[in-house]
Amino acid sequence: MSKTWRPATQLVHGGTLRSQYGETSEAIYLTQGFVYETSEAAEARFKGETDGYIYARYGSPTNDMFEKRMCMLEGAEDARATASGMAAVSAAILCQVKAGDHIVAARALFGSCRWVVETLAPKYGIECTLVDGRDLANWEKAIRPNTKVFFLESPTNPTLEVVDIAGVAKLANQVGAKVVVDNVFATPLFQKPLELGAHIVVYSATKHIDGQGRCLGGVVLADKAWIDENLHDYFRHTGPAMSPFNAWTLLKGIETLPLRVKQQTQNAAKIADFLAEQGKVAKVIYPGRKDHPQAAIIAKQMTGGSTLVAFELKGGKEAAFALQNALDIIKISNNLGDSKSLITHPATTTHKNLSEEARAELGISPGTVRLSAGIEDTDDLIEDFAKALAKVSA
Repeated sequence: MSKTWRPATQLVHGGTLRSQYGETSEAIYLTQGFVYETSEAAEARFKGETDGYIYARYGSPTNDMFEKRMCMLEGAEDARATASGMAAVSAAILCQVKAGDHIVAARALFGSCRWVVETLAPKYGIECTLVDGRDLANWEKAIRPNTKVFFLESPTNPTLEVVDIAGVAKLANQVGAKVVVDNVFATPLFQKPLELGAHIVVYSATKHIDGQGRCLGGVVLADKAWIDENLHDYFRHTGPAMSPFNAWTLLKGIETLPLRVKQQTQNAAKIADFLAEQGKVAKVIYPGRKDHPQAAIIAKQMTGGSTLVAFELKGGKEAAFALQNALDIIKISNNLGDSKSLITHPATTTHKNLSEEARAELGISPGTVRLSAGIEDTDDLIEDFAKALAKVSA
């Protein structure tokens, strides 16, 4: 495969394996195990003396194609496909820490991500410090002699804060820690954390990579040495592997990723501008707007905006519910990155398990709403918002 291919070509052809039948579409190798011609061949395979597949929990040809295609897109040496995005996050963090180690994480995280570092990790003797990730000084102050991992999302869920990835990576390198970046909101098309100095990138492939509401999936990407030393055995023995069928579905989804994300981003940008002019909207946060609080960092590390828009209604929860309930095209859902436009009230769904104080720290008010723009006609979406806003009490 040519390394000079541009993303749109990589995502159609990258990593493709063909059987003796010469199929056009990638084959689904829906098998649990594999057979060996001789006992000696099986022994050699298990000893690592010969290449080949052993068990679908370790890897399969279909998963291998998906992993290789993601590596080409991300610029990573190696990857492991997981059953869900949270399986990817958990594996990326837990595979490299032990009791007595310390994690520094941005406090602005998806609810389940925050639970992993704030609640699960301490149960096993792993300390965690949450910081306001927007200020590099907070990361530096949180460093301890036992700090091993920095974890962040950028842009964040749901308020689209942006963290200086290169700055965090520089601090991590000074103390020998590894930076794990959840890059879902930027997509691999608009932000390359590895190029910015991060060590590990994770995705919920459920989102833009499938992008059509069909299946769950995740992926961890890093250099081969880190995966071999940290993730390989964790992955083999704890069993978070992706189903080959889901890998095949994601291969089909990733072919159209650039087309979908381009339209979704155009829609998000125009909707953000529309909402910013509405009297019932208190504020709009969108990475493509000049009034974004971290616009300078966005210009430095992102090549595009986002498919997501965060905004706050002046009427609080009552107004947010009224708006969502009045929408026609745009559907209420906790998912994102879909071809269909989806809207979410984080305080009562994705971030409901956080305390009211914690939500306030993150800028999640009762009136905060998160839009995931789809690929529908832009004017139809704006008209849908206009009609719904008309039904919201001033």
